[in-house]
Parts: sequence; structure tokens; C-alpha cells
Amino acid sequence: MDDRWLSFTLDNNYQLIDLLNGLSASQYLSEGKKLIDEGILNLLPEEKAYPEIIHKAMHYSLLAGGKRLRPVLVIAASEAVGGDRKAVLPFAVAAELIHTYTLIHDDLPALDNDDLRRGKPTNHKVFGEAVAILAGDALLTQAFILMTRSAGMETIPPECILNATHEMATALGSTGMIGGQVVDLESEGKPIDAETLEYIHIYKTGFLIRACIRCGGILSQATPRQLNSLSRFGAHIGLAFQIIDDILDITGDEKQLGKDIGSDRTKDKATYPALYGLEKSRRKAEELVEESLACLEEFDNRADPLREIARFFVQRTF
Repeated sequence: MDDRWLSFTLDNNYQLIDLLNGLSASQYLSEGKKLIDEGILNLLPEEKAYPEIIHKAMHYSLLAGGKRLRPVLVIAASEAVGGDRKAVLPFAVAAELIHTYTLIHDDLPALDNDDLRRGKPTNHKVFGEAVAILAGDALLTQAFILMTRSAGMETIPPECILNATHEMATALGSTGMIGGQVVDLESEGKPIDAETLEYIHIYKTGFLIRACIRCGGILSQATPRQLNSLSRFGAHIGLAFQIIDDILDITGDEKQLGKDIGSDRTKDKATYPALYGLEKSRRKAEELVEESLACLEEFDNRADPLREIARFFVQRTF
């Protein structure tokens, strides 16, 4: 891989980035998705690079679709504290690589054993389990390459890049996302209490979402008070997102969601609807979103994209 992406992403995308102001959540996410998708194509080794099969597998899952929510949250959090959106773009793309790695591994037979992801056969169904494992590993490694390169992030103090990278690594480890995944796996088919369910949701899903928001703030030199507010905001919407995901596994449309519906119930997974019912689960998600909005009271209209995305969470159908 060379630095050809710099002139593309940081020059040709300036106009696209400027469009992200003043949009509804769905419009903001749509424009952000275009930005991230183009960035991915220019930050990742080419699909035909040797050895071709691993790069084909990486591209297959990365470009299969998705809302690009996590990288857009990096950008939106940076904006909220007055940061330069162009400067955090490589880190935002890295967040999507990380998310895609988690999806590839989650879909494996040893974990969720899913056949569909984003409306397409899962990675291991196309490339085999061994290559799927390695593709996930390669995406995670590539993410850390992007997060620690100075190219494209020259205006960000090196200590901020280091702190943000440490933040992301901590969110992903055995005391973060992977820990949540382990407890989720161990809880299948067992009755669990509310405390364990909340742990699974916060750690398995919420930590990465919160980390994306915190990293956007850290990279853009948020004040300690701003970072604390962003952290609380991220914690609330991270949990809300997973609760809505649980609900959609019951009420959603398979074509719209692009994945198997009802798999949580089939696998006897720990979910909010299973413990509390649909109505109470939706109320909980709505309460979390309201609490998240209260965390942004000190921010001006530059935080409006974060506010709109939070409201979008409880309205989403996919």
C-alpha cells in the first residue's frame, strides 16, 4: 500500500465532508457512509494484492454494506469539540475495519454460526473458516496500522494519537469487547440476571461505540470536562443501540436488516426482550437516549450530529 489515498481522501473528499453539516441523522449517516467507503478503498491494500485470497476476503466483508455508524461517530465527536474532520478520517476508517473484524469472527461456526450478513453469505461461507479467521485478524491489524500512521493526521499531536489508540485497544481487549463476547457465549441457554445481561451488552457492543466517540474527542483535544460528557453520552447510546438490536432480531425485516431474524431466540441468547419483554425494552432504550442527550447540554450546535444520531437509534428499523 502506498500513500495514494492521501490526495484522494484529503483533497477530493473535502466537499463531501462539508456536506455533513446541517443534515438529518439518516442523511448524515448516508453522506458519512460515502466518505468512509471511499476512504476504505484507498486505505486498504488492493483486492488483487498478493496473496489475493486474503485481500478478497477483507474487501468482501468491508464493502458488503453497513451504516458505517462507528466511524461516523468518530467524525461527529471530533466535530462536537471543534476538531478538524479531515484529520480524524484515517482513524474513523480504522474503526470500521475493527467493527468488520468483529462481525467476521462473530459469524463463525464456533460463535454465532450465521449464514447471512448484510444480505450476503457470511465470510466463512464464501472463503472458508480458516481464511475468514485470518481476514478478521488482518483487518484488526490493518486498523492499528492506520491509527498509528502519521500520514493524514499530521495536525494531531502525537500524544493524542497514542492516547486514542490506547483507548481503542482497551475497549477491544479481554476487559472490554472480548470479555463481553465471552460472557455472552457462556450465558447461552442459561437463565441470567439483569446485571449479567447489562454487562454483556455494555462490554460486547457499548464499549466499541463509546470508544469511537471518546477517540474522536481525544484526537481533537477535548477538554477533560468535554471528554467526560462524551464518555457518558457514548455509554448511554451504546447500550441503547444493542437493546434496539435485540428488539429488531424479533420485529425486524430480514431483507432490510440483511441478516437472519430470530437467531437470538433460536440460540437462546441473553437479550433484553427475553428478560424484560418488547415494550419494557423499548422504553429502556428511549430512556437511555434521553439521558444521552442530557449529557450534551454543554455543547453547542456542532454536537447536533451526535444528537440526531442518538434520536435515530430508537427509530431505526435496520
